[in-house]
Amino acid sequence: MSTILEVEDLRIRRGGVQVLDLPRFSVAADDKVAVVGPNGAGKSSLLLGLACLLRHESGTISFRGEPVMEREETAYRRRIAMVFQEALLFDTTVLDNVAEGLRIRGTGRSEARDIAQDSLELFKVGHLAGRSAHKLSGGEAQRVSLARAFAVRPELLLMDEPFSSLDLPTRIVLAEDLGRILHESGTAAIIATHDRIEAFHIVDRLVVMDCGRIIQDGTPNEVLAHPVNAFVAAFRRSAGAA
Repeated sequence: MSTILEVEDLRIRRGGVQVLDLPRFSVAADDKVAVVGPNGAGKSSLLLGLACLLRHESGTISFRGEPVMEREETAYRRRIAMVFQEALLFDTTVLDNVAEGLRIRGTGRSEARDIAQDSLELFKVGHLAGRSAHKLSGGEAQRVSLARAFAVRPELLLMDEPFSSLDLPTRIVLAEDLGRILHESGTAAIIATHDRIEAFHIVDRLVVMDCGRIIQDGTPNEVLAHPVNAFVAAFRRSAGAA
């Protein structure tokens, strides 16, 4: 499978402190990747950097073989989508929230609403289309947020701990649904998480980070069965105990 995203020598500082140092990182067009690690490991900085929402001090990001130049970042961001920890929904109807990204990309109003409704149905919240987005439960709001991301048909989906504020039963069901949708659609995805439930329901590749660096990268079974050091082994033990 072809490479969709490739990073070389990417370094990012926040507040004068280096938070990301990636000599090399790549994602294939069908990859489902979980980035795991403790708070401060660099997971969010990685996703924000890949989305060009954090300025990098050095390095290159290439998308489908073409370097993403500063003047081309808007066009690049329209080919990807990002879901945050908080749903960040507008104070309007659920349907209008999901259709907004399509309208920004020039899709006609009627077509945008049809696509938005289909995306809501995909995430089992089509019946909420006319409801105010600010009157949703946490699980409903995150399903709408995911539907909004999928509606624009991204080539790459980035998710920054999207289920961390949800209760365990809701996380499990939503992770299962998301994993199924990602694999059926063939959408490449990177999810930052510290939760093994999300990681193992959704992905086929596990990246362990600490202090802004990738410590190990492999299939979940490879990482858990053959940790490269004590840090990764500690993650394995905590995953097995949950």
